[in-house]
Amino acid sequence: MGKKMLSGAIFPQFTLPKVGGGELQLGGKDIWQLLIVYRGRHCPLCKEYLNKLDLLMPDFTSIGVYVSAVSSDPLKKAELDYKEFLWSFDIGCELDKSQMDKLGLYVSDPRSAAETDRQFPEPALFVIRPDGCVQIIEISNSPIVRADLSSLHTSLKWVIDNNYPVRGTVV
Repeated sequence: MGKKMLSGAIFPQFTLPKVGGGELQLGGKDIWQLLIVYRGRHCPLCKEYLNKLDLLMPDFTSIGVYVSAVSSDPLKKAELDYKEFLWSFDIGCELDKSQMDKLGLYVSDPRSAAETDRQFPEPALFVIRPDGCVQIIEISNSPIVRADLSSLHTSLKWVIDNNYPVRGTVV
């Protein structure tokens, strides 16, 4: 795992290939962003979580939050998921080990070649403020622990409406 990202820090900006063409820019967008890091095509729990996210897209859009999800899958694998589920958020792929380290993610080796052919990140969630600072960080080392997306939407609306400060900044 890379160095822990501090709450309130500037989110590292980088681009990834985007399903459907072009690049997905992470950080530095001058808007609220919700970034979901998922394990990849091999993970049924990730697909379930991303399907829930897709159902909530109108709620996040209504409060002005741009939503994207990223994995270390190669573009061809990420495209297969998109074609199967038709998610309405942007999907980035080919997250590499150095980028995973910059985000402070837990990284796993595949249990077998049948699972996947590369190291992959464990789940994470980042909420990035328009000024580029990280408002919320949730990093897991296991696919079974993830933030509740319905609760996140309600709470994030309150954070935005009330200009709630970044918490957990004491080191």
